[in-house]
Amino acid sequence: MEQARSRSAEGFALRETPYAPARAARVPSQLPPGEEVRERGDTPGAARGEHIHSEPPVPPLEGARPVVQRSSVRRQVLDALRTALVAGELTPGEVYSAPALGEQFGVSATPVREAMQQLALEGAVEVVPNRGFRVVVRGARELAELAEIRALIEVPVMLRLVRTVPTERWAELRPLAEATVRAAASGCRATYTESDRAFHRAVLRLAGNEQLVRIAEDLHRRTQGVLVGAPGPAGRADLIADAAEHTALLDALAAQELPVAQSLVREHFAVAR
Repeated sequence: MEQARSRSAEGFALRETPYAPARAARVPSQLPPGEEVRERGDTPGAARGEHIHSEPPVPPLEGARPVVQRSSVRRQVLDALRTALVAGELTPGEVYSAPALGEQFGVSATPVREAMQQLALEGAVEVVPNRGFRVVVRGARELAELAEIRALIEVPVMLRLVRTVPTERWAELRPLAEATVRAAASGCRATYTESDRAFHRAVLRLAGNEQLVRIAEDLHRRTQGVLVGAPGPAGRADLIADAAEHTALLDALAAQELPVAQSLVREHFAVAR
């Protein structure tokens, strides 16, 4: 605490306990443990928006320190950060610096900073000058508004597809709907959000409009923020109910039962996670 006060006096806000994301340990590696990935010309913390003093020591994770592959560092870090956000491992309202997170992934600050900047474009974090990135706090009202926008875009498309897509094409999506059920039963919110997004993406692609898919994907990510203080058991029950709506909706779409499909799809978006 005394160290944090002295560092804050220099103009840098440091957290008492550096973040140690559990998901970082799952980032794949093909490099020897302990070998850092440093990009040419990179000086940790030297970029605008973050201090250049050395970060406080980061508590070690279980097992060897993870090191990501050189060929897709930014993408792997971005995926890991998205997972940590959905799972609540990155706390809404907290500020995280790229160098400290880089230590957890075994990479330089550069790919972490680039990934955070992408998350800022997606509205998941915001830049805090001279400190790093703050995780955006999403309340129930904001999530409801985002879900409403999704419904305005996706519901008309789904109702149009029920009239034009043959039954066999809907049958091809059955494995994706069943995957959401299994993911929900596991209780892992991060796993569920990935399978949920895959199902909705596959449905919308039947419309043949990639711009629509991209816009819907962005909105979907924004609605999947974690509500602060949401209880675990209740959250799991909600995921199971949400997944069940996928299979019911798919049955109605395949049977071309327009009234049933319309009712299900509107109900689904009314409680979208």
